Amino acid sequence: MFKDRSILLLAIGQTLIWAALYYVFPALLLRWEQELGWSKPDLTAAIALAVLISGICAPFAGRVIDAGRGPMLLGGSALLGGGGLLLLSQITALWHFYVVWAFIGLAMSGCLYEPCFALVTHVRGRNAKRGIIFITLAAGFAGTISYPAVYTLADAFGWRAAVAVLGAVVIFAVAPILWFGASGLAQDGGRARATLRVSQATTHPKSTVLKQPAFWFLAAGFTCIAITNGAIVQHLLPILNEAGLSDEMAILAASLIGPVQVLGRLAMMQSEKFLSHRSVAIGTFASLALAILLLRITPEFPALLIGFVVFFGTAYGVISILRPLMARELLGEAGFGAISGALALPYLVGAAFSPYLAALLWGLGGYALVLTTLFICVVTGAGLFYAATRLAHPTG
Repeated sequence: MFKDRSILLLAIGQTLIWAALYYVFPALLLRWEQELGWSKPDLTAAIALAVLISGICAPFAGRVIDAGRGPMLLGGSALLGGGGLLLLSQITALWHFYVVWAFIGLAMSGCLYEPCFALVTHVRGRNAKRGIIFITLAAGFAGTISYPAVYTLADAFGWRAAVAVLGAVVIFAVAPILWFGASGLAQDGGRARATLRVSQATTHPKSTVLKQPAFWFLAAGFTCIAITNGAIVQHLLPILNEAGLSDEMAILAASLIGPVQVLGRLAMMQSEKFLSHRSVAIGTFASLALAILLLRITPEFPALLIGFVVFFGTAYGVISILRPLMARELLGEAGFGAISGALALPYLVGAAFSPYLAALLWGLGGYALVLTTLFICVVTGAGLFYAATRLAHPTG
């Protein structure tokens, strides 16, 4: 895979852009709360706004990819993101904070996983899987890069300087890396992309796919996963605190999820010869449901936290790969960029609002109610996904 220069560049670019645009928020959340005096709900509403705008703009980004302008989209969006970080370093009021994160959310819609994977699938078709897996293997370490880098810079020069440095890195390094990687991928696709664009003009337009029940069942099933993952990731430390675990154990468990993600993706790569995508997807739903059950009874059996980390990290790691692969398998390749963007919208909306919904449930019945509800959500999602596979391939 290292011989595939375009995929290698995209992997580097995705790792750095996730580190800069996404993980900078949790890395600086406590510092912002302490230095700016704004509450956690006020601050976290900004990242929800960013993710929501990213989801709303995802279908447009998909159409840009279908039009053959993927390199411009990825590189240009990264430039916008870098500019947003520079603006973030200058904010003085809460409404400034919201406006800037809305701007960064717009940039996210064109340079994170969704458009990158849509481009790889658009060009490589059935051969996209290994490229997507390789990109996610690298990007799985984005948080590992971001947290120490941001904290070191902020401690030495202040959080404003740290954010400004990230913005400069994105503008002068990450944006060109993504542009060159996407351009090389488009050139490598050559005739295959031209053939695909012809097929898009004549078969399976997006408007037709949206009329298929399989699309909506698939979107709903994946959204159930987005809600579950978003709630658990954002509330994990409070969940473990309520379970009576020490801060040290909670932080260790949270930090191990990232490496387990990568291991899950490696396992998926090795299993491709003897497991179908649908089998892996059903296994992902089952792994996530089991993880919730283990987390639910962790207060009585703390050792089960290890099992939670393994099952949740694995499921969390492979879902980003499965979504574009299952979309192509069930809905076809024609117009894939627009279809992928349409699928991303409910997924990202679910991810954006899930922490808030979990907080409401917590107020009603603690995290026991939250986890019980999430378990039901996962089981429902599995049923919706299975229905989507039957509707797309009734005899399969």
